[in-house]
Amino acid sequence: MSRTTRRNFVKAGAAIGLTATAYSRVARATTSAPRPVVAFVGCGGRSKGLSKGFTGDADVAWTCDPDEGRAKSLQEQSGAKQSTNDLRRVLDDKSVDAIVVATPDHWHAPAAIMACEAGKHVYVEKPCSHNLREGQLLVEAARRNKVVVQHGTQSRSSEYIGNAIQMLQEGMIGEVLMAKGWNIQRRANIGQAEPSDPPPNVDYDTWIGPAEMMPFQTNRFHYNWHWWHNFGTGDIGNDGTHEMDMARWGLGVEGLPSTVMAIGGKYYFDDNQQFPDTATCAFEWPGDGSVGQRKQLIFEMRIWSKSYPYNCDTGVEFYGTKGMLFVSKRGKLQMWDDSNQPVSDPKPRNPVTPARNHQVDFLQAIVENRKPAADIAIGHDSTALIHLANISIRAGRSLQLDPGQQTIANDQAANAMLTRNYRDGGHWSVPAGAV
Repeated sequence: MSRTTRRNFVKAGAAIGLTATAYSRVARATTSAPRPVVAFVGCGGRSKGLSKGFTGDADVAWTCDPDEGRAKSLQEQSGAKQSTNDLRRVLDDKSVDAIVVATPDHWHAPAAIMACEAGKHVYVEKPCSHNLREGQLLVEAARRNKVVVQHGTQSRSSEYIGNAIQMLQEGMIGEVLMAKGWNIQRRANIGQAEPSDPPPNVDYDTWIGPAEMMPFQTNRFHYNWHWWHNFGTGDIGNDGTHEMDMARWGLGVEGLPSTVMAIGGKYYFDDNQQFPDTATCAFEWPGDGSVGQRKQLIFEMRIWSKSYPYNCDTGVEFYGTKGMLFVSKRGKLQMWDDSNQPVSDPKPRNPVTPARNHQVDFLQAIVENRKPAADIAIGHDSTALIHLANISIRAGRSLQLDPGQQTIANDQAANAMLTRNYRDGGHWSVPAGAV
């Protein structure tokens, strides 16, 4: 299998460089002409939330979902002109400028890659891929087709989080050498279930799409697909993507780490879930190997607890040579100086002012011919951490990586988990080069 190197990613991503047709089509947003036209692929609760962020700045042409009820519900909410269960109909519509991918994880990269190849810009929910290889292919497709791809790590467009990171970059706690993030909450037991017939209004074959075929089962369908290897990435990839992205941002590291060590398992839930309910994951970037250049990121996950630091179910602590900073997307921020004394009302010297929301940043990036706040290369680097952590847990050992080649060194079994098994006999959505 050919591998895309980090050097090639950077070289290919030097500029977005929109085609003249795509640019002029979306540039209408700056005039009194019609607004950009978007389509929603995957119409569950996440799309319903995302659609509100586009209100007033884009028009919705399509809603697309194998569940007819969900597609029709979002169509009614968003005012979309048409609904369908076939992504190909959406991509064939020349009036559509961009698509929003909010499907189950196993459809994220395949749908986004197909959209890139059709010349559409893409807003893809986190995690951007079901496995690391798909993430590589998505970055390649975005660059090759010169389209904007925004990753759904919304903290990148948060003024609150952005100013916390700005303080770190301004050196307010010295050189940041370590970050610790967490996702701690009590989720539901999904129980034990047996295969059954899918609901009559669901095109289950399309829902499965590129994944290996499995019979319908109630506790691996809507939302519960998160906890199955065939469809999701567990809560490390679900909520954990946000915290690991914030931690990586504040650490100032790029590319893959050189070492990944993760342990975890099912400590609490006696149900059909395949992913851990408890995990501790550690990553190291060596820099040039000298003292002061090494960076470490730790992530903790417990999805059976209501006891969490600072009374925040999610957050990140940054440890610097001159203090510590804690920030949470729940709206909390605290800082301590080098003497472990609280810093009153910390603020950056040069505050940042992002777009009104992540969706608007995406639309502005298209018009302005620039990378969005969470460009897909950034999204891939952060999402790679969740894939590597899951591989380390499943393999039961630490991983040594070649970050430039984005491969796991001297571990054939672990390397095989950088991609996935696709549907026997193929499917029209399987990305070229994925296997």
